[in-house]
Amino acid sequence: MSQIHPRCLIMCRPYLHNHIFTLILYRNFATKAEVYAQCYSILGVDESSDQNTVRNAYISLVKKLHPDSGHTEANQDKFQQVDRAFKILQGKFAKQRRGILEDLQTETKEFDIRHTAPQHRQFLSFEGIGTGTLAQRERQYQQYKVIKAQGRVLEFRVQKAQATEGAIVKKGEFYKKHAIKTKYGFDRVVEDLIQEAMSRGDFQNLKGTGKPLDNTQSQNPYVDFTTHKINKILLDNGFVPEWITLQKEIREELDELKRSLKYERSLIGKEPLSPDEAQQWETSVRKHEKMVKNINKKIDKFNLIVPVLDKQMIQIQLEKISDKILKENESAPFKSENSERNNVNRNYENTSAATDHQSGFVSLFTSIFSKS
Repeated sequence: MSQIHPRCLIMCRPYLHNHIFTLILYRNFATKAEVYAQCYSILGVDESSDQNTVRNAYISLVKKLHPDSGHTEANQDKFQQVDRAFKILQGKFAKQRRGILEDLQTETKEFDIRHTAPQHRQFLSFEGIGTGTLAQRERQYQQYKVIKAQGRVLEFRVQKAQATEGAIVKKGEFYKKHAIKTKYGFDRVVEDLIQEAMSRGDFQNLKGTGKPLDNTQSQNPYVDFTTHKINKILLDNGFVPEWITLQKEIREELDELKRSLKYERSLIGKEPLSPDEAQQWETSVRKHEKMVKNINKKIDKFNLIVPVLDKQMIQIQLEKISDKILKENESAPFKSENSERNNVNRNYENTSAATDHQSGFVSLFTSIFSKS
């Protein structure tokens, strides 16, 4: 008896397709324990190996199997298989570090068959589910979707019951307790956790409740940690960062420059200036050019060492400062100072004149008595 081709068998005996398709579906699912065991086998290490051993095995295999390695054993398919196995084991080790205990008997998809050949499917519509006419298969597919939805609803209710307040949750399944809250979006997960902790009273009777935050612990978010620590050590030992002292020097010298120009302005009359006064003012302004150059050099140095861009300064221009001061009237401090100086001089002259007059009268009176 000649052997019957499987494709002819499926076409002649449609009911056998259900068994074959079920077998393929079953092969596409495996427990996590089986998946991990297969990953360890692909990497060539024991199932009790730690993460470091797995990493070393992965590196040694990648050096041989990578398509660009030039090795005789280079194979792209094997390389992808090793890479996939390593990523699965990395996820396992990450869950172990977080204290998440997995159910190793849970079925997971095993991607051992990349594509299900069409000859293994009786129908391409309705996911290949159901038998009979098109209408019958559609009703069967609707029933299948209802059963699947009921299973998801049941799973959702179980997770929600575990997440209720006061419920006993197994160790390692903390992530399931909050899985239902991702429907609000990832940005709401943190807020949900905070609100849940507040309802449990985790934030009650905390140290420093109702008190202002300690300013010594504040850190500029735009400054890196190393710079922040260096500045803190300098301040604790009585030193100040160079850019702070340099900024103070620039401000003081700029104030001194403006004060000196205002004093020179107070020595001449109001606008319009006479030719002599204009020449005197130009000479006074040129005397401050060296001081302006020194200030601009310090500004350039300050811009290079200041940690925050917003703190940078622009160079000063002597022409703009002098023109602004020239257009202003005589400054009140210098005017009052000059008037006080003049008043002191007048008082001194009056006092000296009165003293001379008094001394002359006394000497005349003394000479009269001495003659007598």
